[in-house]
Amino acid sequence: MLASIPDLTAAQDHWLWALVAVNVLMGFVLASAIFFVWLERKVSGRIQDRLGPTRVGGKFGWLQTIADGIKLLCKEDTIPAAADQFLFRLAPYLALAGPFAAFLALPFGNGLVGRELGIAVFFMLAALSTEVFGVIMAGYGSGSKWALFGGIRESAQVVSYEVPRSLCVIVGIVVAGSLNLMEVVRQQEGFFWSWHLFHDPFNFAACCVFFICGMSSCKRAPFDLAEAESELVAGFHTEYSGFRWLLFFMAEYGSMFAISAIAASLWLGGWHSGFLPVDPSDWLAVQMGTAEDPAVVGWLLGNVVNVTVFILKGWVGVFIMMWVRWTLPRLRIDQVMMTCLKYLTPISCFLLLAVTVWQLTLDRVSMVAVAWRYGSAIVLALAVIAWIIQLWRTPSEAPPGVTGWARRPPKMPGELVGVR
Repeated sequence: MLASIPDLTAAQDHWLWALVAVNVLMGFVLASAIFFVWLERKVSGRIQDRLGPTRVGGKFGWLQTIADGIKLLCKEDTIPAAADQFLFRLAPYLALAGPFAAFLALPFGNGLVGRELGIAVFFMLAALSTEVFGVIMAGYGSGSKWALFGGIRESAQVVSYEVPRSLCVIVGIVVAGSLNLMEVVRQQEGFFWSWHLFHDPFNFAACCVFFICGMSSCKRAPFDLAEAESELVAGFHTEYSGFRWLLFFMAEYGSMFAISAIAASLWLGGWHSGFLPVDPSDWLAVQMGTAEDPAVVGWLLGNVVNVTVFILKGWVGVFIMMWVRWTLPRLRIDQVMMTCLKYLTPISCFLLLAVTVWQLTLDRVSMVAVAWRYGSAIVLALAVIAWIIQLWRTPSEAPPGVTGWARRPPKMPGELVGVR
């Protein structure tokens, strides 16, 4: 950020700034959860050739999540007789507190962060890890063996996957040389080949491994053994209903965006679009003012673009998690643990060792570094373009007998056109 623009560090120490930041972030978490529930239904409907929500909110069913939320708020709040009432009541809020706290250090734009921390990456990983305490507390406090099984499986899974996840983050930090996410993102200013994803082959692999470990920490399929759906119950939240049940899923969707946002900040340029040579907030500030006296209005307008780009990158990561969930089958608990301990942990250790060697040796050979940076960026860009073209050319057809995306429910099989 330009030095002449008013620094927000002093304002962050004021209670009013803290109050505004907390309310804005909480509103974003709530709005994102509402959007993600609707999106997941549409994504699953597309993948499984189903309609998805269509009755509430027009042909796209965009009010279905609001209707479900009202339903959950109106449901009776029950507590089992065998449950520990204090732990049972506290668990959902503790599970939500961790993912929400992680948003405080997330850089949405150039200087737009709840609290800029020199150890932002460490803080976010630590905050996200606390969600497991709420899950264990819910399983133990419910007084149900099925809930306890789900909580114990979750603790074993999350604690195990934190090791390769943290090692992959260190791979990105070795290149950036800083734990401050704001500084890491500023280093990736410019076109998309400046992103750390294309710095070396090991950061590219580390981003993929981190995302896989992130899906596991978010309890997403194929790693959703904590919910124990294969036992036809709901795992650690079997005994929950109404608003408390809703809090667990708000925590899950909040963690999904936080993991995607960390990956975007470390490897995918953060708020930088990758198609502009400069940061739009700095550029507009100078254009609307001068280099010696940049305009704050231009900085704010440029940050509108930055925030939009950053949120879209997070949403794309969440969409990929949904895509994987409705594509791959659920793993057994032994397969989940084997994937972590036998494959992902050794791979992440190798990536950490290899990136340090690259930094000390090959990174100084400009031809090798430049060839990899531009070559990998071009190949990935062509692959994304080919995927978009294929997606555009693949039609989305309604089931036989259903004309359009009507608000009325589809006809029963015996009533379909042409069926006697």
